[in-house]
Amino acid sequence: MMMLEKAVVAALVCLYSCGADAYSTSSAANSKHNNDVLSRRSLGAQALRSLVAATGAATGAAAIVGHTPAAVASEGDEVDVYFGVGCFWHIQHEFVDAERTILSRDDNSLTSRTGYAGGSKVDSEGRVCYHNFQGIADYGKYGHGEVVGMSLPSSKVSDFAQVYFSLFNPKTKDRVDPQDRGGEYRSLIGIPQGQKSPLYEGIAKAAEDAGFKLELGKGNDPDTLGKKLVYVYDSTKFPFYQAEVYHQFHNDFQSPAYGKTYNNLANLALDDGRIRGTGCPDRV
Repeated sequence: MMMLEKAVVAALVCLYSCGADAYSTSSAANSKHNNDVLSRRSLGAQALRSLVAATGAATGAAAIVGHTPAAVASEGDEVDVYFGVGCFWHIQHEFVDAERTILSRDDNSLTSRTGYAGGSKVDSEGRVCYHNFQGIADYGKYGHGEVVGMSLPSSKVSDFAQVYFSLFNPKTKDRVDPQDRGGEYRSLIGIPQGQKSPLYEGIAKAAEDAGFKLELGKGNDPDTLGKKLVYVYDSTKFPFYQAEVYHQFHNDFQSPAYGKTYNNLANLALDDGRIRGTGCPDRV
């Protein structure tokens, strides 16, 4: 990686990690501080995007694979991966920002989608769904965790791994929403071939630098809270299942609303086929 490119990634990681602790509380006393942190991150992200640009730098019947956009700044082959740490709403927003910053992707080429992975079960129609009153294909009961799936140049997976580990609370090494408990919120990464993948080395280095240990995901694994642990899955054995349209580009409960422009990315992605109906209870 070129020296300038390394600086861009390092700065992006700092933007996330420096603000992570602000998300660990929702008390009114920290409201102004949280907003200040978010404002600094927003301005910093805009600056980084400018820097990168200037340097040129079947429905529910099966797992929904990544959509490869035509116009992206990429190096090498595209690979479908997923990352999970707590609620997927917040994580999707951060990876959308990373796609824009590191890969210079625009609204029409973003690939980050919320979803489920890491479980060993689907229903008779191949569905994995969020908790619902009908009791259809509940992802928690099927052993899956909340994740964000995306398509990345293979040469950039290690950069996104650095961003991923910066999303944990830097003091506790836990997710920023520890009130969410259970295997549904465990920390997990999915790459083709898992720990045997040539991509694993870069992820392992990012984990070591951040103070985490990696463990082979066997499916239906328990929560990782308090363990400084991330499960690594072979995504060919534990594929990504896209979440419902309702859960795409959604506001989270850790920060102020992301705004209608961000929320409307779901409609754009639905219209052009990057996301689709899953057959689960949903708004479409």
